[in-house]
Amino acid sequence: MTEGLFILTTIFVAYVVYVVVNDQRATAKTAMPQVKPEKQEAAAAQTLTEAAPKKEAPATTARRTAAKPTTPRKAATPTPEPKVEEASKGELRNPATGEVTSAHSNYRFTKRWVKEALVAEGLLEKIYKNNELDAAAEAKIKEAVTKLLAMDKYRA
Repeated sequence: MTEGLFILTTIFVAYVVYVVVNDQRATAKTAMPQVKPEKQEAAAAQTLTEAAPKKEAPATTARRTAAKPTTPRKAATPTPEPKVEEASKGELRNPATGEVTSAHSNYRFTKRWVKEALVAEGLLEKIYKNNELDAAAEAKIKEAVTKLLAMDKYRA
């Protein structure tokens, strides 16, 4: 009895996976943009090459190359530039380690060293826990973070 139940369960799970995968494929096909104009141009170029006499071989190759978009090969791929940290608005730099992080608008997602810097600079009296956050505390924190962003020591 349990073997039969196991087999039926396995078949059901396989069916569900099959339906989900096929549904994802169907939505992916409909989400892809249709590229009909290129196909029509290719078909038109092909009919032109078939209708042209055999003597005009250079003209037909010119039409074929005109119909196909030219894409550069691997030689034209640019080499990646080395990353240079750029200072942007809303980023803080840890003076001890040089780590650059964004100043989140939500205190819960702010890194630990930013919270410690707020307390060390005297902008906040303590590091708030998540359950201690209320509207008044959030207002204090936002004001303190803007002051910390203005300091040259923490500017990215």
